[in-house]
Amino acid sequence: MPFDAWTTLSRVGEIAWTRSGGRRAVDAAAAARGERLIAYARAHSPYYRDWWRAHGAVGAGLAALAPVTKRSLMDRFDDWVTDRQLRRSGVEAFLADRANIGEFYLGRYAIWKSSGSSGEPGIFVQDRGALATYDALLSAQLTSAAIAGRYVASLVMQGGRAALVAATGDHFASIASWERVCRGTPWPNARAFSVMEPMPALVAQLNAYRPAFLASYPTTLAMLAAEKRAGRLQITPSCIWSGGEYLADATRRAIERAFGAMLVNEYGASECMSIAFTCGRGALHVNADWVIVEPVDRDFRPTPPGERSHTVLLTNLANYVQPIIRYDLGDSVTAVAEPCACGSPLPVIRVEGRRDDVLSLRAGDGRLVQLAPLALTTVLEDALASRRFQLVQTGPSRIVVRLAAHDPRERSEAWPAARRALHAYLAQQGLGDVELYLDSIAPMPDAHSGKLREVLTTNPEAAAS
Repeated sequence: MPFDAWTTLSRVGEIAWTRSGGRRAVDAAAAARGERLIAYARAHSPYYRDWWRAHGAVGAGLAALAPVTKRSLMDRFDDWVTDRQLRRSGVEAFLADRANIGEFYLGRYAIWKSSGSSGEPGIFVQDRGALATYDALLSAQLTSAAIAGRYVASLVMQGGRAALVAATGDHFASIASWERVCRGTPWPNARAFSVMEPMPALVAQLNAYRPAFLASYPTTLAMLAAEKRAGRLQITPSCIWSGGEYLADATRRAIERAFGAMLVNEYGASECMSIAFTCGRGALHVNADWVIVEPVDRDFRPTPPGERSHTVLLTNLANYVQPIIRYDLGDSVTAVAEPCACGSPLPVIRVEGRRDDVLSLRAGDGRLVQLAPLALTTVLEDALASRRFQLVQTGPSRIVVRLAAHDPRERSEAWPAARRALHAYLAQQGLGDVELYLDSIAPMPDAHSGKLREVLTTNPEAAAS
């Protein structure tokens, strides 16, 4: 059996055994893994060794370690990673070739890129042990959601076809992971579909494919659910997976009703693929045997259960090549004190994650066309590289674009590339008449959360429900 498959199978058993021992066993496993990870990072990551020494944390346990940020880690990428063969220049050259999506760098590392809701670009390296752990956690999620039987039946009835609707054109975690799994297993009935496709074309493609497993972002799934209710989308998946964005309870229920299927929602990030997942009751459970989540205030002090945090500190216990230890993830999280009625020993949190809006724009023939926020952000990320931006719909056929810049001249120089990319994408969606304007101000983080919403509407009548 190949190393990855054997490790995944072993981790599945380990996860089941640990969780059968209750919360005490889960916490003990996390504490032991945390000690090993800290010791490894101290020995092999010059960045962490210097950072902790500078902050008086020599020999300290997790709670005493100074938090780290994406910017500080990326600034010292070569010192952050624990494999001296990894260099940022080589990794960036690998990422520049999109033929490498889903391939291993140096034959052993997955490389993912992310801008994130903070607007800071990031490059994340995952070793094979971490990838096997993520795969095992997904297996545990599907089993705990009590949908395994339904999906097995669909293997016979529908050929077990699996569909991912996502941003497919770059080294993002979702598509890179999908391609890796599809290439590494004898599973021919799996396809990825681009979220950039116009909705009628996407619906036609899914109808022709008839997937038994459907995975996408919550906003995209909500749009597909509307197509299902309207009778245009005719697929009947037995399992639906969502991730990458905030999922409201009402949206989850609407998607499940439209498809007549259970939805498994995963809270993850490029820094850690599987942080938490929903149970059958809709509660979000932290994979606390492999992930440590610390809700904290602005001064990185713990926030008590029931109180919304300013941010969350993330520790990924699975990845040793690029340690994530007390990493400021930027999301606002509320810890739930009461155990879940589902019986799981895993702690429950509520997350305020990426909450971009679906835009509803008026086409020249009067139709309303909905656009997924991740499609729009992908367009501008390609056009602007790592520059921060914000799209604001201010009318039925009007979008204002905000670009980060040191001065107005720099903003004006970046605008033509952004405008061309947006015009081309909008025309493909039948929205060639939409007006685009460059704003004179920079992108504005949300006043309440401090996070950058990259796509939003200030026109309630135009916003999607």
